[in-house]
Amino acid sequence: MKRHNIIGRFTAIATLSLGLLVGPGTAFAHCDTLDGPVVAAARKALDTNNVNLVLVWVQKKDDADIRKQFEKTVAVRKAGGQAKDLADMYFFESLVRIHRTGEGAGYTGLKPAGKIEPPIAAADKSLETGKLEPVAKLVSERMERGLHRNFEDMMKKKNYNPNDVAAGRAFASAYVEYTHYVERLYDAGETLAPEHVQKKAPGLAHAH
Repeated sequence: MKRHNIIGRFTAIATLSLGLLVGPGTAFAHCDTLDGPVVAAARKALDTNNVNLVLVWVQKKDDADIRKQFEKTVAVRKAGGQAKDLADMYFFESLVRIHRTGEGAGYTGLKPAGKIEPPIAAADKSLETGKLEPVAKLVSERMERGLHRNFEDMMKKKNYNPNDVAAGRAFASAYVEYTHYVERLYDAGETLAPEHVQKKAPGLAHAH
C-alpha cells in the first residue's frame, strides 16, 4: 500500500491521538507553560479586567475560587512594579493548577516558555490557520511508522521452529505489541461528546 494512501486512511484518527503515540505513561504538557493558552488567557483577562476569559479554562465548580483570586490579583496589580509581577505570577500558578486538576492531571509548577512539543505546536498552528492538514499529516506519518515497525517485527518472528520455545515466545511478544498498538490507534478514534470532555476520570485525561 502506498504511503499517501495510508496517510489518508488514518487522517481521522490522527487528529485524536496526539498524546497516545509518544508511549505509555507519557503526556504532553502544554497548558502549564508560560506561553501556553491558559497563561495567555490569564494575561489578557488581567489586562482587560475580564475574568470570563479564564473561566473557560476551568470547570464550573471552580468559578467562585477563580473569581475571588482574580479580584485579589487585580487589586494588588494597582500597586505596580514588583507587586504587580508577583500578583500576576501567583494568579497564573493558581489558574493553571486548577485547570490541570480539572483534567485529572498533576501539576508541578509553571514551565518556561518555548517548551512546546511538535504535535502541540502543530495543533496550535492549525487553530491560527484554520488548516488541519499539517496536523493530520504529522500524526499520520508517525502512526504509519509505528504500524510498519510493529508489523515487520512480528512478521520476522512469525515462522519460528515449533520446538524453539524461546523463538516462539519472541513471536508471541511481538504479536501482542503489534495488536495492542493497533487497538490503541483504533480506540483513539472514539471521540467524547463535548459535554463529557471535562468529566473524564483521572488518568484518562490528556495533559495539554
